[in-house]
Amino acid sequence: VAASLCRGEKGIRLARRHLALRSRRRGTVATFQQAWARCEGFTFAELLVSVVVLVIVIFVIAQLMSATTAVMRSGHKHIDTDTQARVVFDRMALDFAQMLRRTDVDYYVKQRSGYNGHGNGHGWGQGKNADKGSDQIAFFSAVPGYYPSGDPAGAHSPISLVAYRVNESTQSWAAHSYGRLERMAKGLHWAGVDDNTANKPYPIVFVPGQVTAGAGPWAGQWQTAINNDNTQSTSFDPDYEIIGPGVFRFEYFYVLKNGRVTDWPWDRWEDAMTRQKISDPPSIGLSQVEAIGVAIAVINPEARALIQAAALTTGYGDITDVAADLADFKNANGIGNAGKKIGDMESKWKAVVESIAQTGQTPSNRLIPREAAKAIRIYSRYFDLKTL
Repeated sequence: VAASLCRGEKGIRLARRHLALRSRRRGTVATFQQAWARCEGFTFAELLVSVVVLVIVIFVIAQLMSATTAVMRSGHKHIDTDTQARVVFDRMALDFAQMLRRTDVDYYVKQRSGYNGHGNGHGWGQGKNADKGSDQIAFFSAVPGYYPSGDPAGAHSPISLVAYRVNESTQSWAAHSYGRLERMAKGLHWAGVDDNTANKPYPIVFVPGQVTAGAGPWAGQWQTAINNDNTQSTSFDPDYEIIGPGVFRFEYFYVLKNGRVTDWPWDRWEDAMTRQKISDPPSIGLSQVEAIGVAIAVINPEARALIQAAALTTGYGDITDVAADLADFKNANGIGNAGKKIGDMESKWKAVVESIAQTGQTPSNRLIPREAAKAIRIYSRYFDLKTL
């Protein structure tokens, strides 16, 4: 009966019938539980094999879950940097699209001379190959800007002075924006409004040389569009706001109408080599520029915090030490090719970031946590100026 009981459902039915007959014949009461108790159990070897198989299955599932979690974590970090880059580029697209593209207005852009648009820190030549650091740019654009409280609305013009920079001041007044991309949009008055005091918006003046250092009414606090150092009186401006909290490196260059890529907004090979600025007689403005290419390096908040915490340890660098080894456009020629091509600079930036992620130090031998470097991503976009 016990043997029949251990052979599945059919055996159980046979066992029940046999027990009933046997009980009637012998006058004894045999229970189903007693018969089941006589069944043979699993051997120790069978139990051991079952446990081993179960452990292997659990281990495989745990590995799959761990890999999935790592992929999701990395994806979330990239989503954060992707979102920041998209916000910055969309804002730039609006500003460049509304830029005043004329030869009788001023621009503070990268050119042969009259441009000191690199900030403090590695902007003083501390970077690899004497790279200057992040660029600055300032121009007039028909986008809304900030006006002082109580300023008469009737004097407001639709034009603003727009500027971009990565704040590299190490002073306390810039602690919240240090190593972050800032944007300024300062509202301007109409040209007919007479403003002679420093605390009022100045009018838009259609003549070159208004934004350069020390020229006309733009001296003093209005130099903030072109300055980026430790001097609060000329570098701090409440109209600056952080637009890219994760953007720690900003570089731009020009794509000319003849297809050449350069850091001067004119053709240095065909135009007069004596030209120093776009406003030199005759003023050419940005008339030879087809598009402005912008490249940025972005890091997520967690990785930035990790670098800042590590920077308190001797030998470790901060985020500007990473930026210091991301080549300026002028030094980012293609390997084995002296000419500058689209994508050369971004490729060199990516190579530096990958090297830091593998070795844990910058090319200038500053220690950086490898996991933080893995969270850095490089982005670029080209903005068509549609100049005449």
